[in-house]
Amino acid sequence: MRADRSFLDWPFFDDAHRALGQELEGWCAAELGDEGEAADVDSACRGLVAKLGAAGWLRYCVPAAQGGMHEQLDVRSLALIRETLARHSGLADFAFAMQGLGSGTISLFGTDAQKSAYLPAVARGDKIAAFALTEPESGSDVAAIETAATATKDGWIVDGAKTFISNGGIADYYVLFARTGEAPGAKGISAFLVDRDSPGLDDSERIDVIAPHPLATLRFSAMPLPAEALLGELGRGFAQAMATLDIFRTTVGAAALGFARRALAEATMRALSRRLGGGMLADNPITQSKLAEMVLDVETSALLVYRAAWLRDVRQQRNSREAALAKLHATDSAQAVIDKAVQIFGGLGVTRGNPVERLYREIRALRIYEGASEVQKIVIARAHLAEHRP
Repeated sequence: MRADRSFLDWPFFDDAHRALGQELEGWCAAELGDEGEAADVDSACRGLVAKLGAAGWLRYCVPAAQGGMHEQLDVRSLALIRETLARHSGLADFAFAMQGLGSGTISLFGTDAQKSAYLPAVARGDKIAAFALTEPESGSDVAAIETAATATKDGWIVDGAKTFISNGGIADYYVLFARTGEAPGAKGISAFLVDRDSPGLDDSERIDVIAPHPLATLRFSAMPLPAEALLGELGRGFAQAMATLDIFRTTVGAAALGFARRALAEATMRALSRRLGGGMLADNPITQSKLAEMVLDVETSALLVYRAAWLRDVRQQRNSREAALAKLHATDSAQAVIDKAVQIFGGLGVTRGNPVERLYREIRALRIYEGASEVQKIVIARAHLAEHRP
Protein backbone atom coordinates (compact mmCIF):
# COMPACT_ATOMS: atom_id res chain seq x y z
CA MET A 1 0.00 0.00 0.00
CA ARG A 2 1.71 3.18 -1.20
CA ALA A 3 0.49 6.47 0.23
CA ASP A 4 1.10 9.99 -1.02
CA ARG A 5 3.66 11.65 1.26
CA SER A 6 4.25 14.75 -0.87
CA PHE A 7 2.27 16.87 1.58
CA LEU A 8 5.25 16.71 3.94
CA ASP A 9 6.97 19.19 1.63
CA TRP A 10 4.33 21.81 2.44
CA PRO A 11 5.53 24.86 4.42
CA PHE A 12 3.35 23.83 7.39
CA PHE A 13 6.10 21.37 8.36
CA ASP A 14 9.76 21.59 9.30
CA ASP A 15 12.49 19.00 8.86
CA ALA A 16 11.72 17.36 12.21
CA HIS A 17 8.16 16.66 11.06
CA ARG A 18 9.41 15.22 7.78
CA ALA A 19 11.78 12.92 9.66
CA LEU A 20 8.96 11.93 12.01
CA GLY A 21 6.70 11.07 9.08
CA GLN A 22 9.34 8.91 7.43
CA GLU A 23 10.36 7.09 10.61
CA LEU A 24 6.78 6.43 11.70
CA GLU A 25 5.85 5.15 8.25
CA GLY A 26 8.60 2.57 8.44
CA TRP A 27 7.62 1.57 11.97
CA CYS A 28 3.97 1.14 11.02
CA ALA A 29 4.85 -1.00 8.01
CA ALA A 30 6.95 -3.27 10.25
CA GLU A 31 4.82 -3.35 13.39
CA LEU A 32 1.19 -2.88 12.34
CA GLY A 33 0.33 -5.76 10.06
CA ASP A 34 -3.11 -5.85 8.44
CA GLU A 35 -4.42 -8.57 10.74
CA GLY A 36 -8.08 -7.57 10.80
CA GLU A 37 -10.06 -6.98 13.97
CA ALA A 38 -8.76 -8.31 17.26
CA ALA A 39 -10.69 -11.07 19.00
CA ASP A 40 -9.99 -9.38 22.35
CA VAL A 41 -10.08 -5.63 21.76
CA ASP A 42 -9.13 -4.79 25.38
CA SER A 43 -5.98 -6.89 25.23
CA ALA A 44 -5.14 -5.54 21.77
CA CYS A 45 -5.51 -1.95 22.95
CA ARG A 46 -3.35 -2.54 26.01
CA GLY A 47 -0.73 -4.14 23.79
CA LEU A 48 -0.78 -1.22 21.36
CA VAL A 49 -0.35 1.33 24.15
CA ALA A 50 2.65 -0.62 25.44
CA LYS A 51 4.09 -0.93 21.92
CA LEU A 52 3.60 2.76 21.14
CA GLY A 53 5.19 3.66 24.46
CA ALA A 54 8.20 1.39 23.97
CA ALA A 55 8.80 2.85 20.50
CA GLY A 56 8.72 6.40 21.87
CA TRP A 57 5.67 7.62 19.95
CA LEU A 58 3.72 8.41 23.11
CA ARG A 59 6.38 10.96 24.05
CA TYR A 60 4.59 13.31 21.64
CA CYS A 61 1.54 13.22 23.96
CA VAL A 62 3.20 14.97 26.92
CA PRO A 63 5.53 17.96 27.45
CA ALA A 64 9.31 17.56 27.59
CA ALA A 65 9.45 18.26 31.33
CA GLN A 66 7.59 14.99 31.90
CA GLY A 67 9.50 12.91 29.38
CA GLY A 68 7.85 14.24 26.23
CA MET A 69 9.33 15.19 22.87
CA HIS A 70 8.52 18.93 22.75
CA GLU A 71 8.45 21.70 25.34
CA GLN A 72 4.71 21.93 24.75
CA LEU A 73 2.31 19.78 22.78
CA ASP A 74 3.02 20.08 19.05
CA VAL A 75 -0.26 19.71 17.19
CA ARG A 76 1.40 19.11 13.83
CA SER A 77 3.25 16.11 15.25
CA LEU A 78 0.11 14.78 16.91
CA ALA A 79 -1.86 15.17 13.68
CA LEU A 80 0.84 13.60 11.56
CA ILE A 81 1.10 10.61 13.90
CA ARG A 82 -2.67 10.14 13.97
CA GLU A 83 -2.99 10.36 10.21
CA THR A 84 -0.24 7.78 9.70
CA LEU A 85 -1.48 5.38 12.37
CA ALA A 86 -5.08 5.63 11.15
CA ARG A 87 -4.02 4.75 7.61
CA HIS A 88 -2.48 1.53 8.95
CA SER A 89 -4.69 0.65 11.93
CA GLY A 90 -7.78 2.28 13.38
CA LEU A 91 -7.15 0.73 16.80
CA ALA A 92 -3.55 1.95 16.88
CA ASP A 93 -4.78 5.47 16.15
CA PHE A 94 -7.36 5.10 18.94
CA ALA A 95 -4.71 3.92 21.42
CA PHE A 96 -2.43 6.86 20.63
CA ALA A 97 -5.22 9.45 20.56
CA MET A 98 -6.57 8.55 23.97
CA GLN A 99 -3.15 8.79 25.59
CA GLY A 100 -3.08 12.37 24.34
CA LEU A 101 -6.67 13.38 25.06
CA GLY A 102 -6.69 11.62 28.42
CA SER A 103 -3.56 13.45 29.56
CA GLY A 104 -3.98 16.77 27.75
CA THR A 105 -5.84 18.51 30.57
CA ILE A 106 -3.09 17.49 32.98
CA SER A 107 -0.42 18.83 30.61
CA LEU A 108 -2.25 22.15 30.30
CA PHE A 109 -3.58 22.71 33.83
CA GLY A 110 -2.11 20.18 36.26
CA THR A 111 0.11 20.95 39.22
CA ASP A 112 3.73 19.84 39.13
CA ALA A 113 2.83 16.96 41.44
CA GLN A 114 -0.06 15.85 39.20
CA LYS A 115 2.06 16.05 36.08
CA SER A 116 4.83 14.01 37.70
CA ALA A 117 2.38 11.40 38.96
CA TYR A 118 0.72 10.72 35.60
CA LEU A 119 2.46 12.10 32.52
CA PRO A 120 5.76 10.15 32.52
CA ALA A 121 3.78 6.91 32.86
CA VAL A 122 1.49 7.97 29.99
CA ALA A 123 4.53 8.61 27.78
CA ARG A 124 6.00 5.20 28.60
CA GLY A 125 2.69 3.44 28.00
CA ASP A 126 2.59 2.32 31.63
CA LYS A 127 -0.68 4.14 32.39
CA ILE A 128 -3.71 4.08 30.09
CA ALA A 129 -5.51 7.43 30.04
CA ALA A 130 -9.17 8.38 29.59
CA PHE A 131 -11.23 11.58 29.29
CA ALA A 132 -14.64 11.37 30.98
CA LEU A 133 -16.92 14.17 29.77
CA THR A 134 -20.02 12.77 27.99
CA GLU A 135 -23.11 11.85 30.02
CA PRO A 136 -26.29 9.86 29.26
CA GLU A 137 -28.42 13.02 29.19
CA SER A 138 -25.85 15.53 27.95
CA GLY A 139 -23.80 14.66 24.90
CA SER A 140 -22.93 17.74 22.89
CA ASP A 141 -24.35 20.06 25.57
CA VAL A 142 -21.39 19.87 27.94
CA ALA A 143 -22.71 22.71 30.10
CA ALA A 144 -25.67 20.51 31.06
CA ILE A 145 -23.68 17.75 32.77
CA GLU A 146 -25.20 16.46 35.99
CA THR A 147 -22.46 14.38 37.62
CA ALA A 148 -21.85 16.21 40.89
CA ALA A 149 -18.78 16.61 43.10
CA THR A 150 -19.76 17.77 46.60
CA ALA A 151 -17.11 19.34 48.81
CA THR A 152 -16.36 17.71 52.18
CA LYS A 153 -13.85 18.49 54.89
CA ASP A 154 -11.50 15.88 53.41
CA GLY A 155 -12.07 16.50 49.70
CA TRP A 156 -15.00 15.55 47.49
CA ILE A 157 -17.82 13.05 47.07
CA VAL A 158 -18.86 12.28 43.49
CA ASP A 159 -22.19 10.90 42.29
CA GLY A 160 -23.41 10.47 38.73
CA ALA A 161 -22.58 8.74 35.46
CA LYS A 162 -20.59 9.15 32.25
CA THR A 163 -21.08 7.21 29.03
CA PHE A 164 -19.35 6.44 25.73
CA ILE A 165 -16.04 6.88 27.53
CA SER A 166 -13.14 5.75 25.36
CA ASN A 167 -10.77 3.40 27.22
CA GLY A 168 -13.55 2.91 29.76
CA GLY A 169 -12.92 -0.35 31.57
CA ILE A 170 -9.21 -0.54 30.78
CA ALA A 171 -8.00 2.95 31.80
CA ASP A 172 -5.73 3.34 34.79
CA TYR A 173 -7.19 6.79 35.47
CA TYR A 174 -9.89 9.16 34.24
CA VAL A 175 -9.90 12.94 33.83
CA LEU A 176 -13.43 13.53 35.12
CA PHE A 177 -15.58 16.63 34.67
CA ALA A 178 -18.23 17.18 37.33
CA ARG A 179 -20.52 19.90 38.55
CA THR A 180 -19.19 21.69 41.64
CA GLY A 181 -21.89 24.37 41.66
CA GLU A 182 -20.03 27.68 41.74
CA ALA A 183 -22.48 29.00 39.14
CA PRO A 184 -25.12 27.57 36.82
CA GLY A 185 -24.23 26.03 33.47
CA ALA A 186 -20.69 26.00 32.18
CA LYS A 187 -19.27 28.10 35.01
CA GLY A 188 -20.03 25.52 37.69
CA ILE A 189 -17.94 22.61 36.40
CA SER A 190 -14.53 21.40 37.62
CA ALA A 191 -12.06 18.72 36.55
CA PHE A 192 -10.76 15.88 38.73
CA LEU A 193 -8.25 13.05 38.53
CA VAL A 194 -9.80 9.67 39.33
CA ASP A 195 -7.75 6.49 39.64
CA ARG A 196 -9.44 3.32 38.44
CA ASP A 197 -9.35 1.68 41.87
CA SER A 198 -11.25 4.55 43.53
CA PRO A 199 -14.00 3.14 45.77
CA GLY A 200 -17.44 3.97 44.39
CA LEU A 201 -16.32 3.86 40.74
CA ASP A 202 -17.88 1.19 38.53
CA ASP A 203 -16.50 1.05 34.98
CA SER A 204 -17.68 -2.49 34.20
CA GLU A 205 -20.61 -1.63 31.89
CA ARG A 206 -19.18 -1.96 28.40
CA ILE A 207 -20.60 -0.57 25.15
CA ASP A 208 -20.44 -2.57 21.91
CA VAL A 209 -20.13 -0.42 18.77
CA ILE A 210 -19.80 -1.10 15.04
CA ALA A 211 -16.03 -0.55 15.06
CA PRO A 212 -14.90 -2.32 18.26
CA HIS A 213 -12.99 -0.15 20.72
CA PRO A 214 -12.87 -0.15 24.54
CA LEU A 215 -15.91 1.93 25.56
CA ALA A 216 -17.81 1.98 28.82
CA THR A 217 -20.37 3.70 30.97
CA LEU A 218 -18.90 4.89 34.27
CA ARG A 219 -20.99 5.11 37.42
CA PHE A 220 -20.00 7.01 40.54
CA SER A 221 -21.72 6.17 43.81
CA ALA A 222 -20.57 8.32 46.76
CA MET A 223 -17.04 8.11 45.36
CA PRO A 224 -14.61 9.89 47.67
CA LEU A 225 -11.77 11.93 46.20
CA PRO A 226 -8.97 13.70 48.07
CA ALA A 227 -8.69 17.48 47.84
CA GLU A 228 -5.61 17.14 45.65
CA ALA A 229 -7.68 15.32 42.99
CA LEU A 230 -8.95 18.71 41.79
CA LEU A 231 -7.35 19.42 38.41
CA GLY A 232 -6.87 23.10 37.63
CA GLU A 233 -9.02 25.88 39.06
CA LEU A 234 -12.34 25.26 40.76
CA GLY A 235 -15.23 26.11 38.44
CA ARG A 236 -13.00 26.26 35.35
CA GLY A 237 -13.59 22.71 34.15
CA PHE A 238 -15.63 23.66 31.09
CA ALA A 239 -12.93 26.04 29.86
CA GLN A 240 -10.28 23.40 30.56
CA ALA A 241 -12.21 20.78 28.60
CA MET A 242 -12.63 23.15 25.65
CA ALA A 243 -8.94 24.09 25.71
CA THR A 244 -8.02 20.40 25.63
CA LEU A 245 -10.43 19.72 22.77
CA ASP A 246 -9.07 22.72 20.84
CA ILE A 247 -5.75 20.87 20.62
CA PHE A 248 -7.05 17.39 19.92
CA ARG A 249 -10.03 18.24 17.70
CA THR A 250 -7.62 19.00 14.86
CA THR A 251 -6.13 15.54 15.27
CA VAL A 252 -9.55 13.92 14.84
CA GLY A 253 -9.57 15.47 11.38
CA ALA A 254 -6.10 14.02 10.85
CA ALA A 255 -7.30 10.53 11.76
CA ALA A 256 -10.20 10.90 9.32
CA LEU A 257 -7.68 12.00 6.70
CA GLY A 258 -5.68 8.83 7.35
CA PHE A 259 -8.78 6.69 6.86
CA ALA A 260 -9.59 8.57 3.63
CA ARG A 261 -6.06 8.16 2.28
CA ARG A 262 -6.24 4.41 2.93
CA ALA A 263 -9.63 4.20 1.19
CA LEU A 264 -8.30 6.13 -1.80
CA ALA A 265 -5.25 3.86 -2.03
CA GLU A 266 -7.38 0.72 -1.82
CA ALA A 267 -9.85 2.01 -4.41
CA THR A 268 -7.02 3.01 -6.76
CA MET A 269 -5.43 -0.43 -6.59
CA ARG A 270 -8.82 -2.03 -7.16
CA ALA A 271 -9.54 0.17 -10.18
CA LEU A 272 -6.16 -0.63 -11.71
CA SER A 273 -6.47 -4.39 -11.20
CA ARG A 274 -10.17 -5.08 -11.85
CA ARG A 275 -11.14 -5.94 -15.42
CA LEU A 276 -14.34 -4.41 -16.77
CA GLY A 277 -15.47 -5.33 -20.25
CA GLY A 278 -12.52 -5.02 -22.60
CA GLY A 279 -10.45 -2.83 -20.30
CA MET A 280 -9.80 -2.00 -16.67
CA LEU A 281 -12.14 -0.43 -14.13
CA ALA A 282 -9.75 2.54 -14.01
CA ASP A 283 -10.53 3.30 -17.67
CA ASN A 284 -14.21 3.83 -16.92
CA PRO A 285 -15.18 7.55 -16.87
CA ILE A 286 -17.53 7.03 -13.92
CA THR A 287 -14.74 5.46 -11.89
CA GLN A 288 -12.39 8.26 -12.88
CA SER A 289 -14.96 10.81 -11.73
CA LYS A 290 -15.24 9.10 -8.34
CA LEU A 291 -11.47 8.95 -7.95
CA ALA A 292 -11.17 12.64 -8.84
CA GLU A 293 -13.73 13.56 -6.17
CA MET A 294 -11.88 11.41 -3.63
CA VAL A 295 -8.54 13.07 -4.43
CA LEU A 296 -10.15 16.51 -4.06
CA ASP A 297 -11.61 15.63 -0.65
CA VAL A 298 -8.31 14.21 0.60
CA GLU A 299 -6.28 17.21 -0.53
CA THR A 300 -8.66 19.82 0.91
CA SER A 301 -8.88 17.95 4.21
CA ALA A 302 -5.10 17.84 4.48
CA LEU A 303 -4.84 21.59 3.88
CA LEU A 304 -7.46 22.36 6.54
CA VAL A 305 -5.99 19.95 9.12
CA TYR A 306 -2.41 21.10 8.83
CA ARG A 307 -3.32 24.78 8.59
CA ALA A 308 -5.18 24.46 11.91
CA ALA A 309 -2.22 22.69 13.48
CA TRP A 310 0.26 25.24 12.11
CA LEU A 311 -1.74 28.16 13.47
CA ARG A 312 -1.66 26.62 16.93
CA ASP A 313 2.01 25.65 16.88
CA VAL A 314 3.62 28.52 14.98
CA ARG A 315 1.29 31.46 15.43
CA GLN A 316 0.53 30.40 19.02
CA GLN A 317 -3.08 31.45 18.60
CA ARG A 318 -6.31 29.82 19.64
CA ASN A 319 -7.64 28.00 16.62
CA SER A 320 -11.17 26.95 17.60
CA ARG A 321 -12.62 28.05 14.25
CA GLU A 322 -9.89 26.44 12.17
CA ALA A 323 -9.96 23.23 14.22
CA ALA A 324 -13.73 23.07 13.75
CA LEU A 325 -13.34 23.56 9.99
CA ALA A 326 -10.71 20.83 9.86
CA LYS A 327 -12.71 18.32 11.88
CA LEU A 328 -15.99 19.01 10.09
CA HIS A 329 -14.62 18.79 6.57
CA ALA A 330 -12.15 15.96 7.14
CA THR A 331 -14.62 13.67 8.92
CA ASP A 332 -17.60 14.36 6.64
CA SER A 333 -15.52 14.09 3.46
CA ALA A 334 -13.75 10.94 4.68
CA GLN A 335 -17.17 9.35 5.03
CA ALA A 336 -17.86 10.23 1.38
CA VAL A 337 -14.43 9.03 0.21
CA ILE A 338 -14.84 5.69 1.96
CA ASP A 339 -18.37 5.28 0.60
CA LYS A 340 -17.04 5.77 -2.93
CA ALA A 341 -14.31 3.22 -2.25
CA VAL A 342 -16.93 0.69 -1.17
CA GLN A 343 -18.84 1.38 -4.38
CA ILE A 344 -15.73 0.85 -6.50
CA PHE A 345 -15.17 -2.50 -4.79
CA GLY A 346 -18.76 -3.54 -5.44
CA GLY A 347 -19.90 -6.59 -3.47
CA LEU A 348 -16.43 -7.10 -2.00
CA GLY A 349 -16.73 -3.65 -0.44
CA VAL A 350 -19.38 -4.83 2.00
CA THR A 351 -17.68 -8.15 2.73
CA ARG A 352 -16.67 -8.50 6.36
CA GLY A 353 -12.92 -8.04 6.77
CA ASN A 354 -12.30 -6.13 3.55
CA PRO A 355 -10.21 -3.02 4.35
CA VAL A 356 -12.81 -0.61 2.96
CA GLU A 357 -15.57 -2.37 4.90
CA ARG A 358 -13.60 -1.84 8.11
CA LEU A 359 -12.99 1.80 7.18
CA TYR A 360 -16.71 2.25 6.55
CA ARG A 361 -17.39 1.29 10.16
CA GLU A 362 -14.35 3.06 11.64
CA ILE A 363 -15.10 6.49 10.18
CA ARG A 364 -18.65 6.91 11.42
CA ALA A 365 -17.90 7.69 15.04
CA LEU A 366 -15.46 10.48 14.15
CA ARG A 367 -18.36 12.63 12.95
CA ILE A 368 -19.82 12.41 16.46
CA TYR A 369 -17.11 12.36 19.12
CA GLU A 370 -15.17 15.41 20.34
CA GLY A 371 -17.95 17.61 19.00
CA ALA A 372 -20.44 16.34 16.44
CA SER A 373 -20.47 17.83 12.94
CA GLU A 374 -23.52 19.90 13.89
CA VAL A 375 -21.59 21.44 16.81
CA GLN A 376 -18.67 22.29 14.55
CA LYS A 377 -21.04 24.16 12.24
CA ILE A 378 -22.24 26.26 15.19
CA VAL A 379 -18.64 27.04 16.20
CA ILE A 380 -17.77 28.06 12.64
CA ALA A 381 -20.90 30.16 12.13
CA ARG A 382 -20.53 31.99 15.45
CA ALA A 383 -16.90 32.82 14.71
CA HIS A 384 -17.83 34.03 11.24
CA LEU A 385 -20.67 36.23 12.53
CA ALA A 386 -18.49 37.65 15.30
CA GLU A 387 -15.97 38.78 12.69
CA HIS A 388 -18.63 40.61 10.65
CA ARG A 389 -20.94 42.13 13.24
CA PRO A 390 -20.52 45.91 13.52
